[in-house]
Amino acid sequence: MNDLIKYLKSKNGYVGLKELKLDNFNTYQVRKLLTDGSIVKVKPGLYRLAELADPKNISISFVDVAKAVPDSVICLLSALSYYDLTTFNNPVIDIAVLRSKKVPVEINQPVKVYYFTEKNFNLGVVTVQTKYGDVRIYDREKTICDIFRYRDKIGEDVAYESLKNYVGSKNADYFKLRNYAKICRVSKIIDPSLKILLG
Repeated sequence: MNDLIKYLKSKNGYVGLKELKLDNFNTYQVRKLLTDGSIVKVKPGLYRLAELADPKNISISFVDVAKAVPDSVICLLSALSYYDLTTFNNPVIDIAVLRSKKVPVEINQPVKVYYFTEKNFNLGVVTVQTKYGDVRIYDREKTICDIFRYRDKIGEDVAYESLKNYVGSKNADYFKLRNYAKICRVSKIIDPSLKILLG
């Protein structure tokens, strides 16, 4: 079993069942480590070491989701929390995927999936590099625009709180925010609010 643990560590903590079998590990060894809590199942056929700590500046649960759904992007409330633009505690991880994509049925993290058009999906994606792998997340400006796009579902109070916190933060890029707002078709809502907040 120690050999399998070492193998997982050599793979930055994550490994797929197919890869394990190719390197002469078997499902019995995997089940034993699952039972004793040494590894956890990220999704069917994908496992990680249970001992992995949160990488710098991001949650290990975000990495799990990025590994489980590689084509997804962390969005909306989860992205707002990452950027400290909300006080709302979101119990699930919000992810965006293209409308044409399918999401695995079983993931070890509670997720809420939002299906975006290609135009909205590709706008404002940034990559956070961690020692366990990359996590894709929308930048602050795109996140705010998305929150306003979904304000009827998420809450107008959360949308306006995020914009207020953004205005009070460092490195606010109002040109980018206004440009994104036009593309996302929320400029008629965001622009007057920005004008008030900026005085």
